[in-house]
Amino acid sequence: MVDEELRWMDATEQADLVRSGQVSAAELLSEARERVSRLNPALNAVIVELDPGSGGLDDAGPGGPGDGGPDDTGPGGPGDGGHHDSAPAAPFAGVPFLVKDLALEIAGTPFSEGSRWLAGNVSGHDQELARRFRRAGLAVMGKTNTSEFGLSPHCEPALHGATRNPWNLALSTSGSSGASAAAVAAGIVPMAHGNDLGGSLRYPAAWCGVFGLKPSRGRVPLGPEYGDVVGGLAAEHALTRTVRDSAALLDAVAGPAPGDPYWAPPQERPYLAEVRTPPGRLRIAATATPHGGQSAHPDYLRAFEETVELLESLGHTVEEGQPEPLGRAGHRAMRAVYGGAAAWIEAYWTRRLGRGPQPGELEPYTEVLFERGRKVTAGEYLQGMEELQRFTRRVAAFFEDFDLWLTPTVGWPPLPLGTLTATAEDPLRGERQAGRFLMFNGEHANVTGNPAMSVPLATDSAGLPVGFSFLAAYGGEATLFRLAGQLEQARPWAGRRPSVGGLTRGREAPGADPGA
Repeated sequence: MVDEELRWMDATEQADLVRSGQVSAAELLSEARERVSRLNPALNAVIVELDPGSGGLDDAGPGGPGDGGPDDTGPGGPGDGGHHDSAPAAPFAGVPFLVKDLALEIAGTPFSEGSRWLAGNVSGHDQELARRFRRAGLAVMGKTNTSEFGLSPHCEPALHGATRNPWNLALSTSGSSGASAAAVAAGIVPMAHGNDLGGSLRYPAAWCGVFGLKPSRGRVPLGPEYGDVVGGLAAEHALTRTVRDSAALLDAVAGPAPGDPYWAPPQERPYLAEVRTPPGRLRIAATATPHGGQSAHPDYLRAFEETVELLESLGHTVEEGQPEPLGRAGHRAMRAVYGGAAAWIEAYWTRRLGRGPQPGELEPYTEVLFERGRKVTAGEYLQGMEELQRFTRRVAAFFEDFDLWLTPTVGWPPLPLGTLTATAEDPLRGERQAGRFLMFNGEHANVTGNPAMSVPLATDSAGLPVGFSFLAAYGGEATLFRLAGQLEQARPWAGRRPSVGGLTRGREAPGADPGA
């Protein structure tokens, strides 16, 4: 089977080929490595290549440790909540996979979180999610780029350089999971890990034309190293080409670990089954009016109206509406909470490395955030969390009347590389520029813990992807997967392929013409 056939198959189909013996796991891995060699010089998405059989992770071979059997403590074993015992062992056996170089640690592998301060750092333990990925059969073959500590909505760290959007190499992927999104969009792997503290799964999904789901708080474990990560604002999952891959992967890894501070409501049945289930008549609130007075791109407004028409044609009720905005008190709270997060990052790594950052080791924006964080008191942080929890209750009341809230995921097409980065002279430049596309309260999902997804339903006049965000009630992943499956059938997107696929060796240089 030629590489181009395998390249655009989703993870489910690749795993089926391995199970049937048509392709070996070694062949899948070899082809994926060849794509890294061929495509990554243009994209700069993969920063570390790994041997899937090395590191501290368990062997995922059938019948061996990590096979999903009854003695395992991962999904389907003790401690997983017992709500997906029917999930098959190692559903993605042999499928190549990439992990974002942020939060998810794998023993014995480089771990820099996009910072020169951490250059040369090597992880000494495995995160529970990494173990569950391996038990699902995934061949973790590398790590993807990220902004420094994931603090910016781009993927252009000084340490590793910029990741480029496969739809146009001169444009940003957004972030901080932008490199994972780029790798999936370019066909290097069918899906890749990402995480989301303020939209970092969904924004890159929108700009790279892939499917991105942020699960409910507590759905995927963050331990053993972390407990709640900023009051539970952070969530782990993946970027995928198809909805079924996202659902099946969540089935494989979901469920609390013993001692987790949050437990999401148990799922009624596998999410993969939800993808194939009609959603019924949903009540959808929708708006394309930005929260901060910005102007959404005309192509996005056109695509929004087309999306509303599509939803109505599928039998759903759509009306203008939205949860209340954070407001002045909420934004003050977010500033305190994010400031506390920055202070935690600095304190955590100072303790772990045994030294603080030296001159030149931090990017200008990170330095500003750390400085802000040092000024936030414990009382201010806790007051901020209380305000966000009050806000969460008000949003929960909104979902008594609606099943979903629809907006464009972002309000503007991908920005040129460098637009979102800071400079020594203007360390807040990227923060200001982010307002050019972050205008639809994507942080609601993180503040409330509710699940949200970005669905690549349209393209703009330049042929670039346009994603649409759907926010559900807490624990409402089933509703999202049902609608996503319906939308994928009505308006398929997996066949859209970026121009970077036409590049060949020797012509893959930064800034190269993606149509060359």
